[in-house]
This record gives sequence, structure tokens and C-alpha cells, in this order.
Amino acid sequence: MDLIIERVEVWAASIEDKPGGLANTLSSLREAGADLDFILARRAPEEPGRSVVYVTPLRGDAELEAAATVGFNLTGSVRSVRVEGENRPGIAAELASLLAAAGINLRGFSAAVLGSRFILYIGLDSAEDAAKAMTILEQA
Repeated sequence: MDLIIERVEVWAASIEDKPGGLANTLSSLREAGADLDFILARRAPEEPGRSVVYVTPLRGDAELEAAATVGFNLTGSVRSVRVEGENRPGIAAELASLLAAAGINLRGFSAAVLGSRFILYIGLDSAEDAAKAMTILEQA
């Protein structure tokens, strides 16, 4: 399997759960020149009126400064691996099964297909799990 596998830093911010909450936050990053590869936003059920947004990557001082201004912090509890490759039926299940067989518990799993390629972000609980997952996937 020909996969592109890399560790990525994920940044998170709490935002208001109201129209424009996400747009305002992302606009601040856009104005700083951020070219984001991945955005995931969800309500925070444990905090009514709040949502959380995750983004990657942030590059350079201007992007990091803008991100800090709107409340982004590097996620310390989630280690992430980005996987990209040629799409085919069942590829996500196959990769998830390889990680399960190695005893790796997944904290998150987000995937999409564009044309003939897939992209997958895997959230893991520790740097050790991320390193192990990368090794398993590189051998696939």
C-alpha cells in the first residue's frame, strides 16, 4: 500500500455555539494567512453554549499569534497522525483493523475521499501510540 503518513499538530479552541461563532474564529486565521488542511468543529455537550474547533496545520508566527488571540492552544491530550493514499472500497476498515490488531485504541478517526484519494486523521492518546500507529501503517 502506498501511503503518505505524518504526525500533525492539532490546535483546539472553544467557540460560542451560535451563528457566526465558527466563521469569526476561522476568519481570524484566514486574515493571518492560514491555509488549513483540516477543520473539525463540534458542540461541547458538557458546556452548553460552547463548541470546540480543531484545526491543522498552523505555520509561522503570524498564524500562531492570530490563533492564540482567538483562543487556540496546541492539544496536549491528542496525538494525531495524517494518512493519505489511493482510495478503494474498505480501506478505512482495513487500516482501522491493522491498528486494532496491534492493540492501539483510537481516540478519533476522521476520513474523507476527494476524487481517487482518501485522507484520514487518526487521534491517539499518547505519543507512544502515535509512533506505534505510524510504524504499523508504514508497514502496510
